[in-house]
Amino acid sequence: MRRMGLCNRLRPEKAAEYKALHAAAWPGVLATISACNIRNFSIFLREPENLLFAYWEYHGEDFAADARKMAADPVTRAWWALTDPCQEPLETRAEGEWWASTQEIFHHP
Repeated sequence: MRRMGLCNRLRPEKAAEYKALHAAAWPGVLATISACNIRNFSIFLREPENLLFAYWEYHGEDFAADARKMAADPVTRAWWALTDPCQEPLETRAEGEWWASTQEIFHHP
């Protein structure tokens, strides 16, 4: 199992919309997340800075393949078409990233 954390920003004018979307997350999106070996997926919001932090545990063998599978899912793509405009990616993210990867520096089981 691999723990993963990512950061992004929430556009202030889109905060209510983003929260409402996640309060009623689509079953098809949730099914795809599970099918891609992701468990314990959470998104946290720090206001007033509008910093988003996502955490999940990856239980698969090939994250890149599972990420491609998720990105190819039409329901997930429709979901992202709604959620992505609510976000403002960090300028310091790596090339090709939407959410900026983080480095785990401490874990206590």
